[in-house]
Amino acid sequence: MPSNQELVDATETLVRTHVLPIDDEFDGDVEAAGGEELRGRLQALARTAGLLTPHGPVDLGGLGLNMGERAPVFEAAGYSLFGPMALNVNAPDEGNIHLLDHVASATQRERYLRPLVAGEWRSAFAMTEPAPGAGSDPGALLTRAVKVAGGWLITGRKRFITGADGAGFLIIMARTSGEPDTPGGATMFLAPSGANGITLVRHLSTMDRSMLGGHCDLTFDDVFVSDDDVLGEVDQGFAYAQVRLGPARMTHVMRWTGAAQRAHEVAVCYATQRKMFGSRLSDLGMAQQMIADNEIDLAATRALLREACAELDAGERASKATSIAKTFSAEALNRVADRSVQLCGGLGISRDLPVAKIARELRPFRIYDGPSEVHRWSLAKRAARQYGQSESPR
Repeated sequence: MPSNQELVDATETLVRTHVLPIDDEFDGDVEAAGGEELRGRLQALARTAGLLTPHGPVDLGGLGLNMGERAPVFEAAGYSLFGPMALNVNAPDEGNIHLLDHVASATQRERYLRPLVAGEWRSAFAMTEPAPGAGSDPGALLTRAVKVAGGWLITGRKRFITGADGAGFLIIMARTSGEPDTPGGATMFLAPSGANGITLVRHLSTMDRSMLGGHCDLTFDDVFVSDDDVLGEVDQGFAYAQVRLGPARMTHVMRWTGAAQRAHEVAVCYATQRKMFGSRLSDLGMAQQMIADNEIDLAATRALLREACAELDAGERASKATSIAKTFSAEALNRVADRSVQLCGGLGISRDLPVAKIARELRPFRIYDGPSEVHRWSLAKRAARQYGQSESPR
């Protein structure tokens, strides 16, 4: 087994040699760059280098990296927008691998997890719904699953399902008991994406272009799922979602830190070479402040990430730590990208430099996996419970 640093070094070599040139040529547009064909080609290179699915379970061909070990490897992959896809650590597959490794039955591991770890399939996680259904508030879940002989019939609609087009299977969250806005009552189901009754209605046109399979609207019309494809226990879906969400938020931070780091490096390189007002741009005070603030935001992001990963690796739920790290990082990394664009001036909004596409792709991170405002609301409620019971403020 290679050391963690050896994996980081090998990832950097793979990404900078083989992945970045394609990423830059096609301005981070994965479909224009080749889509599934490109994924297969890049993952073949990663497989040869011993880098494919480094977080996957060892018994199914992965390297079994824990959260702390993943961080520098995923960041190195994220230096290119296509790097996570090359290593098979992209969302939503990365989070689904983590979930299935913890929850799937032995049969489900062979049927669904093994081909996912091998890169033979992609997957999607179908929870988000159009209003008034589940989104930032999963308890508003409207999609229903009704028990029938030998299985369940699922009916409902999902929206913003990343990677759904071309996925080998879906993990579907559906209500099996209770009503919206009541605790519990959700169940996870595994279904081949081509199952009868699943319809891909459309791709939502979004500002980001690096996610293979797009962001899709799906409908489920009496989709039959056998009892064998219930993931975990019935009515425990919300609990299992927590198994996935905390780690998945942190792996998003890892990948986007790599992208922001690249934007920063490009901007600083430009600033040291650009002459204006009789000196280098990097010698001007306002430019130096932006460069220094980028360094601070990147360092703080990594520090909060390490703390959250340590809690997760210790077996803790780490809800507070992951909310803090996700919220701060989503905003801090966007600041890094935005300052990088500003430092590069006109070239910063052009395709001549990669900072514009990085800023474009990073912006949605403040929304998905919980908008910053929802995390702040949750953190404030937690603080009120913890500190609001004292007799009087001191």
